[in-house]
Amino acid sequence: MEISPFLQKESPEPLYSQLYHWIKKEVEEGRLLPGMKMPSIRQLTTHLKVSRNTVVSAYEQLQSEGYLESVPKSGIWVAEIEKPSLYSIEKVQPIRSECKSSSEFLVNFEYGNVDLNKFPVKQWKKCLSDAVDQENNWLFEYSEKQGEFALRQEISTYLLHSRGVRCVPEQIVVTSGTQNSIALICRLLELQEKIVAMEEPGYSGVRSVFKDQGCCIEPVPLEKDGISIEHFETSSAKAAYVTPSHQFPFGMVLSISKRIQLLKWAYQTGGYIIEDDYDGEFRYRGQPIPSLKSLDEEEKVIYLGTFSKSFLPSVRLSYIVLPPSLMVQYSKKFADYNQSVSPIIQKAIALFMQSGEFEKHIRRMRKLYQRKHQALLKSIEQYMGTRVKIVGEKSGLHILLKLNNVSNSELIEEGLQKGVKVYSPVRFWLNPSSESNSYIMLGFGGLSIEEIDNGVQLLASCFP
Repeated sequence: MEISPFLQKESPEPLYSQLYHWIKKEVEEGRLLPGMKMPSIRQLTTHLKVSRNTVVSAYEQLQSEGYLESVPKSGIWVAEIEKPSLYSIEKVQPIRSECKSSSEFLVNFEYGNVDLNKFPVKQWKKCLSDAVDQENNWLFEYSEKQGEFALRQEISTYLLHSRGVRCVPEQIVVTSGTQNSIALICRLLELQEKIVAMEEPGYSGVRSVFKDQGCCIEPVPLEKDGISIEHFETSSAKAAYVTPSHQFPFGMVLSISKRIQLLKWAYQTGGYIIEDDYDGEFRYRGQPIPSLKSLDEEEKVIYLGTFSKSFLPSVRLSYIVLPPSLMVQYSKKFADYNQSVSPIIQKAIALFMQSGEFEKHIRRMRKLYQRKHQALLKSIEQYMGTRVKIVGEKSGLHILLKLNNVSNSELIEEGLQKGVKVYSPVRFWLNPSSESNSYIMLGFGGLSIEEIDNGVQLLASCFP
C-alpha cells in the first residue's frame, strides 16, 4: 500500500513527528484499517524523499503505542486498536434504527431494487467474457462518442418491437444514467434560466438535475388520467418532462386524448417533450401502452430509456433517442465529449441482446414481477382492508398506499420498530402539502413473495 502524507519540511515540528501524527490520525479515524500492510521503511523513505531515520522513528513510536505491529519476515501492519476513539465510532460504524431484527430490517420495501435470484448470471458472464475476447484492439481504445454502434442498433430494434418507437442508431446517445441524460438535454436545449414543466409530484432525481442546471421548474398538477393539459395552454415552458406510461410515483397512465393534446402543445409552441419511459416493460393489467414517442409525427419528443429496471442498476446504462433535428446541434455541442459508459459493458449488453437472452429475460421478469405484484395486492387486501387505498397498481415495481386515520411518519416509525421499512414519497413533491404525508411507498422488485406477505402483515400490525 502507498500512503502520501503531506509533510511540511519548513515546519518547526520534526518530520518524524509529522509522519507519526498523520498515521496515528488515519488509524484512529478508520482510513487505515486493521490488517492493512504498511509500506516498508525503504519504500516510504523513497516515496516521501526523507531520511531512513525519519521513517524508523515514526514507525517505532507507533508500534510502541500499539497502532502498528511488526511481523518478522512479513512486514509492518496496522494493528487492531482495543479502544477506538469516539470519532471512529461515529464516522465508521453504520447507524441503525432500533428494530427487532438483530442486524438488518426483516423486510425492506425499498423502491428500485430488482430480483437478482432469477438473473441469468451465467449468460451475462459469458457475454462479458466474449466482449473482452473479441479480436482487434478496441479494448485499448475509447468508446464511440454516442455509444457502441452495435448496442445502439440493438436498442433501436428493441424499441420498435416493444415500444413502437421508430428510430435509427444514429439518433441514439448512450449515457450513464437518467440524470446524466437530463443534464445533457439541458445543455442541448439551452434550458438554463428557462421554464421546464414537470409533473407534481414527480421524480426528485430529475428535478434535482433541472435545479442544478439553472432551470425554472413549473409544477403541473395531476388528474386521474395524468397531467393537467389545461395548465400547458397558458404555460410558457420551453420543455416538459413527463412519465406518461407509468407516472412516477402515482402510477397513472396518460390518456390518449391528453397525449395528443400534449403533442399539439409542443407543435404549436416549439417546445420539447422529454418522455421518461423508465419501466415501460412491466405492465400487469390491460393492453400494453405505446410510448408517447410512437405518436410523435413532428419529432418534438425526446425519448429516455434505461437498463436499470429491465436489466441491472449496476451497469449504469441509459440512452436518449434524439429527434433528427437535434442531432446536428448535439454533434456540435458535444464533439469533444467522450463516452462515459464502459465500452466493455456496452459490447457485452449488445451481445446479450443479439443472443435473444435480453428479451427472454424481460419476459421472465415480467411474469415474476406480476406474481409478486399480485401477492402484494392480495396481502394488502387481506391484512389492511379499508384502512388504506392502493394507488398506481397497474404496472411498475412499486405502489403507493393512501393512509386513512394515520400519518406516514407514524406508520414508518412503528414499522421500523417491528422490522419492516417503508418509505415516504413526500420528496417527490416540489411543494409538499398535508396530503403528501398521507402516502407511503412500497417497492417490491427485490423481495420474495414470502417477504412481501410477511412485510405487509408486520406493517398492518402497526395501524392504531
